[in-house]
Amino acid sequence: MTSKERVHAALRKDSVDRIPIFMWFHPETAIRLGQIFEIPSSKVAFVMGNDVLQTWVGNNHAMEGIVHDRQGETHWDDWGVEWIKEGAFNQIRHYPLLNASDDEMLNYTFPYHKMDELLGNMNPIMERYEEIFIGCDTSPCVFELLCRLRGMENALLDLAIEDEAPRVLRERAAEFALRQAELACERFTLDWLWTGDDVGGQLAMMMSPSCWRSKIKPLLAPMFQVGKSHRLWVAYHSCGSIRPIIPDLIEMGLDVLNPIQSNCPGMDPFELKREFGKELTFMGGVDTQELLPKGSAKEVRREIEKLVEGMTSDGGGYILAASHTVPPETPLENIFAMYEAVGITEEEIWDKAADIRCQHN
Repeated sequence: MTSKERVHAALRKDSVDRIPIFMWFHPETAIRLGQIFEIPSSKVAFVMGNDVLQTWVGNNHAMEGIVHDRQGETHWDDWGVEWIKEGAFNQIRHYPLLNASDDEMLNYTFPYHKMDELLGNMNPIMERYEEIFIGCDTSPCVFELLCRLRGMENALLDLAIEDEAPRVLRERAAEFALRQAELACERFTLDWLWTGDDVGGQLAMMMSPSCWRSKIKPLLAPMFQVGKSHRLWVAYHSCGSIRPIIPDLIEMGLDVLNPIQSNCPGMDPFELKREFGKELTFMGGVDTQELLPKGSAKEVRREIEKLVEGMTSDGGGYILAASHTVPPETPLENIFAMYEAVGITEEEIWDKAADIRCQHN
C-alpha cells in the first residue's frame, strides 16, 4: 500500500498492511537521528516511515516552521508576535495585545495581506500528493491564537467577561482561520484538514466545558464544516485533558483526535477507544514522558504492541503517534523497538537512510 492508501484505509477502519505512522520528533531528536543516519534532519521523518505529510499555514508556522540556529535569536511574525529561540523551541517574547485597550483590540487587523504567502507553505509538499497522505494545518484556530496575542491570563479573563472588544477579537481570529481553511481546501488536493486549539491542561480543561461550548465551539464548528464540505477528513489537536468535550467534537464532524495524552485524567486511550471508537480515529497515545525515554526496549515493544492491539480492536481507526514530540534523551534502541512493534525493522530504516545518502551524494 502507498502511504495515502494506508492512512485512508485506517480511517475507514479497513485492513492495512501495517499501522500508519505520523511521528513528531523533537528538533534535537531529529538532528541526532540525522547525524546517526548521516542524512539531513529534515529527512528523518520520511526515513522513519511517516505516512502523513503536512505543514502549517497558520501561526504555528511562526512557532515551529521558522528555525533559528542560535539561542536568543528572534523573529516577528505576521500577527505581530515576537518569538525567541529558548532551548529547542521558539517561545513568545512579545504579545502584541498584552496590555491593549478596547480600541486597540477592536482595531487590530489579522494578516489577510499575507494569506497567499502563508498558504504558499503548502506548495513544496504538494509534489508528493499522489503517494502520501497530505494535510494542511490551520492551527491555532481560536483560543490558542488569542493566548499568543493577549497572553494566556488575559485570554482566559476575556472568556469570563462579556465585553465587546474581547468578543470581537475572538470572532475575528476565528474568521481568519476559517478563511484560511476555505482557501486551502479550494487550492490544494488535500486528504485532511488539520485544526487545533489547545484548551486542555495536565489535570483538566483550561476553561469550563460550558464556557468552551458557548464561546469557542460555535467559532470552531464552521472550520470543521469546511473540511466536510470538501469531502475531507477533519483532524483536531489539543494537548491535555479534554475528555468532556469529545462528544461535542464528534457532533461537529471530527474524524481524527490527537495527541491523546494518556497521563492526563480522562485520556486513557483504551477507555476512549471503547467509548468513541465507532466515531473517531485516534492518533497518538505513545507516552513520551516515561515509556520512550526511560523504559527498556523490551518494555517499549510490549507497550506499543499492546497499544496498537487495543486501538485497532475494530480493525482500524488508529495512527501511531507520540503524545508529544519524541524527546532527545530517548535511547536509539527504544526508537527502533517502537517501530519494530508495528512491523518496520531496524534494517528497513537503515536501508531508507542509505537511499537518502545516495541521493545527496
